[in-house]
Amino acid sequence: MNEAHFAEIEKTLLYVSDARKRAEKAAKELKRDGADAHLVAALESAERELEALGRRLMQQTYFAVPKDQLELAPEPVEELTLP
Repeated sequence: MNEAHFAEIEKTLLYVSDARKRAEKAAKELKRDGADAHLVAALESAERELEALGRRLMQQTYFAVPKDQLELAPEPVEELTLP
């Protein structure tokens, strides 16, 4: 990965965060205005899902370990010889 890759990830995280904030704000406004409960519930659910999505994206990118680092190198085999 390089700096451009991380810039794209950061942009996506910002869009997800913005969408989460919008959903949260809309849910509060609809609740305040007495909107149907299912509309408020849908927005609150979307807000929770967007939060989880952002967290998952961050974990899978910034905190991920490349597969080649997960594999153990084979240990060298020592040959036993008698003196």
